[in-house]
Amino acid sequence: MAEKKKETNIPIYQKPWFTTAMPIIAFVFICVLFAILTQGRLFAGGNIKLLLSQSYMLLIASTGVFMVMSMGGLDFSQGSMLGVCSVVICFLSKYNIVLAVLGGVAAGGCIGFLNGWFNVKRKITSFIVTICMMYLFRGVVAYATTKSPVYGAADITKYNNIQFTLTYTVIILLVAFLIFQYTGLGSRLKAIGAGETAARYAGIRVDRTKILVYVAAGCITGLAAFINSVKVGSVTSTAGNQLETQIMIALVLGGMPVNGGAKVRFYNIILGVMTYKILTAGLVMLGISTQMQQLLLGIIFLVEVAIFSDRKTGMIVK
Repeated sequence: MAEKKKETNIPIYQKPWFTTAMPIIAFVFICVLFAILTQGRLFAGGNIKLLLSQSYMLLIASTGVFMVMSMGGLDFSQGSMLGVCSVVICFLSKYNIVLAVLGGVAAGGCIGFLNGWFNVKRKITSFIVTICMMYLFRGVVAYATTKSPVYGAADITKYNNIQFTLTYTVIILLVAFLIFQYTGLGSRLKAIGAGETAARYAGIRVDRTKILVYVAAGCITGLAAFINSVKVGSVTSTAGNQLETQIMIALVLGGMPVNGGAKVRFYNIILGVMTYKILTAGLVMLGISTQMQQLLLGIIFLVEVAIFSDRKTGMIVK
């Protein structure tokens, strides 16, 4: 009886069914709201195509951060990492496109390894490590593009078509889903997110797993950088600006617990990114100023974090 009484005293926003259903309800609400406010223009054929084309890079980049957040970490180096990978891809594309993609993946993996090494071996929280890396590699991108943008091969933009980019994105998401869902990796990451000490006692090699996940997140960002590079065929100092913020807001909008753990679901990526893109596109179409957009997104992000943070763990960032 005491347990039942205790359960009834849990606030509705902390109940499992609510935290699961709320992101879906919010997505449907935003779609209906902006369909009415824009008189259906937001979901016209041309706008849908544009909305999707703007989502591919964010979907891919969010996949790596999703894995990092599943184990209770954060990664704020994604924007500058994407900039560095884009520089490498554009430079190498003049020789061979496959070499360019591999180079971008390798560059991202190296930065991810640095994130993981400092976090695991030097015991520095992921928030601090990745913030430092963000500023460090933002400087690298600025230096590489000081005199002029870094241009890719003359024909690199031929890959910027819906057939290629959609297929490319779907394959990456499908592979990531299968690995996360069916290889045991997802369970290990959730266990680490729920509690590192318990995960160690369960036989999980926590340190090695964390480093490998940071490397994998960097490699995935290298794949996202290819989409970024083929869009315009060059890289400037602003490449990847605010990407880390967009990823964080998108994942939280999708119902991603900030501190990882058992409540993580792979669909958080797709649901969150599409919610974020529809929300921002709708605000732009309504003529809302950039400052007001940032204010609204900030309020939404704060509310979502308050709802989806697991207070029982007593720890947010690892």
